Amino acid sequence: MKKESFVSIVDCSKEDILHLIQKAEFFEQHPNQRILEGKVCATLFFEPSTRTRLSFETAVNRLGGRIIGFSDAATTSSSKGETLKDTIKMVSNYVDVIIMRHYLEGAARYASEIANVPIINAGDGANQHPSQTMLDMYSIYKTQGTLDHLTVTMVGDLKYGRTVHSLLTGMSHFNPTFRFVAPEELRLPEIYKQFMDNRGICYSEHTDFSPEVINQSDILYMTRVQRERFTDLMEYEKVKNVYVLTNSMLAGSKDNLRILHPLPRVNEIARDVDDNPKAYYFEQAHNGVFARQAIICHVLKIP
Repeated sequence: MKKESFVSIVDCSKEDILHLIQKAEFFEQHPNQRILEGKVCATLFFEPSTRTRLSFETAVNRLGGRIIGFSDAATTSSSKGETLKDTIKMVSNYVDVIIMRHYLEGAARYASEIANVPIINAGDGANQHPSQTMLDMYSIYKTQGTLDHLTVTMVGDLKYGRTVHSLLTGMSHFNPTFRFVAPEELRLPEIYKQFMDNRGICYSEHTDFSPEVINQSDILYMTRVQRERFTDLMEYEKVKNVYVLTNSMLAGSKDNLRILHPLPRVNEIARDVDDNPKAYYFEQAHNGVFARQAIICHVLKIP
């Protein structure tokens, strides 16, 4: 049986995405299964995580599997100088699938090439976060009833935000219109603009988080300015609070608008937004369990 990893949303066709959404929908209705009975899953988190790690572990537990792994690389042999290659080779001997988050871009792809079990990318540096993309797209599908022809506005850290890069790629199959709101220092990288140009995807860039932009949106995707991606803390201080969404800013927005955020948030969404029915970020996090159940079954080729 061919080993199938889940490393980048680029590797997924439109049909793959729709199939995973269908499976996530099934698991939301039937979350507790025993279909991973006898399977062992490793969670290797070389970078801190709360929602991603816990939702993956919940997904495995609800499917009847077992979990080994670590949430702090300082407690592993990598702190003694063990290479990523040796860690992956060693852990591959013990488990059926490896779920890995790493601070280096491309680490998940590299791991998938040397492991003899499937690798699920739980985030690699500022590159990709494909499991977050699937829960984001499932959330969009649930709230809008479709993925087609939506206006998606992404706000904040578009340079380093791996969730933005992955969601942009995943939604590209569904004829979206994108609005990108970011300061000059955190603009979307050129490679993603070229990607959209090559596919004829409509987009515009803005530095002003204006009512016009908000009121055109079906999905408002807020992001945290990530301090850990900055080498110059003065640059971080300059942009960290540049966009803050408040409840009053939603007064003229569409009825179907939903606000998403990959979390954790800092100051970019005011607490007064939480009680607005258009706020969906906590439900979005809940959807992560079902999307990750679907991904785990997909790589293990469990129908």
